[in-house]
Amino acid sequence: MAIKTLNEKFHHGLGDIYDAEHLFLEAQQEMLPQAQNPQLQKLIEQHIKQTEQQIATIEQAFKALGAEPKRVKCLGANGIVTENRKTLKEVSSNPALVDLAIAGGSSKVEHYEVSCYRALVQIAEQTGQAKVAKLLQKNLAQEEQTASKVEASMPKLLQQAIKSEQGQSAPAATKAATQGSRATADAQSRTSTKSAGGAKKTFAKGAGGSQASSEASDRMIGDGDSGAEQGTNE
Repeated sequence: MAIKTLNEKFHHGLGDIYDAEHLFLEAQQEMLPQAQNPQLQKLIEQHIKQTEQQIATIEQAFKALGAEPKRVKCLGANGIVTENRKTLKEVSSNPALVDLAIAGGSSKVEHYEVSCYRALVQIAEQTGQAKVAKLLQKNLAQEEQTASKVEASMPKLLQQAIKSEQGQSAPAATKAATQGSRATADAQSRTSTKSAGGAKKTFAKGAGGSQASSEASDRMIGDGDSGAEQGTNE
């Protein structure tokens, strides 16, 4: 639909954020059971209630304009929600990364909403829609406050993710060291066994040679005695 007037643009923008709030509400309801950090869970629970109130506030703004609340498909909000869902699926095996992804996604949502509400408030104020401006300003203040809370939670969640990775790498390093020690011990054991076998063979060979020399000496002595006896008889 072509937008030809400022009034039409304002109504379109209001319908856009109305749709966005519905999409973000659904996304928050999906994220809540996935969150592990208690503070993050509490923050999501609080903002779910706020979002429900904000939807009601937008409906009041529509009525103040003499119009029925109507959702206009918000491609921006849809893109953010789709991206967040994809990210959460990708990090689902690591709880610490899930919390970090939820906070990061929520931060994107809040900044998107803040920019939308600021534009709508400015238009409402400059076109004499004081009541509508006041209603939307209320939503804007809530979004700015939530954005600050989400950003404040990020460093702690990041540290949790770092510690989680360090905790996972330590057992892996220990396991690798243990396997290396076992391999070295096995190699040493095989070398010792091989050396012992070689010594046995050398000893056996030496013993065999000594026995052969002894037998040869006996034969020579025997031959000498026989010769002497023959000479005497003659």
